[in-house]
Amino acid sequence: MEIRGERECRDCGSRWRYYDTGSVACPNCGSLVSVGVDDRQRHTDAPVELNLSPQRRTADEKGVLAVVATVGSDLSAYLSRRGFRNAGDLLTLDDTYLAAAELRHAADVAERRRSTTDAEEIYLLALLTGADHGDRPAPDDVPGSMAPARALAYADAILDYRGEVVTYLRDTGEDAAARRTLGRVADRAKRIRAIDGAVPIQEVETLVTATRAVFAALTEGDKAAVSRANDRLDALN
Repeated sequence: MEIRGERECRDCGSRWRYYDTGSVACPNCGSLVSVGVDDRQRHTDAPVELNLSPQRRTADEKGVLAVVATVGSDLSAYLSRRGFRNAGDLLTLDDTYLAAAELRHAADVAERRRSTTDAEEIYLLALLTGADHGDRPAPDDVPGSMAPARALAYADAILDYRGEVVTYLRDTGEDAAARRTLGRVADRAKRIRAIDGAVPIQEVETLVTATRAVFAALTEGDKAAVSRANDRLDALN
């Protein structure tokens, strides 16, 4: 949505940034009567943190299977509030978002099976331990039975991200090369969805790397990043 993020309270005169609080309520007096004092900017990322401490305590006390049935709703709530535009600026596809999406998919798999192997339990505990800090298990540490969960989670994240980049390009000026590259990434992500994540795990890691390369090209002036991304995509064929 496009909003005026710099707010001024009509009741007490305080000023604050909606981008920081995610609320139109005045943080000083609680009034809901305020006015925007800047230009409208597209903003989709709410100020929300992922905190898995309660779930970690439950896993310590009762085991990982006691967590997988409930953690999904917390992760969904977190992901639904996250976006990739802040006060008009484009954000990267960050590791915390990816880890949260992966844990949601992996927990769903474990909950449906109602059992885990030792390797799966270690993997789920690693996600529970590190997701809210942006720590993701290395590709070699993902059990083969959970590789589709990672692939589907990242494919969903990439497609969500691509939608926001398209809007960003409309707002700031088209970059044909970046858009074409991101289109190639999206096509592969859609294919991953269609085949239920049955791809080599390195393929989806490459798609994440290519997506971040597009971000670097658009926001950091690294125009060679698009060429590097295309080289990686070519190597998948």
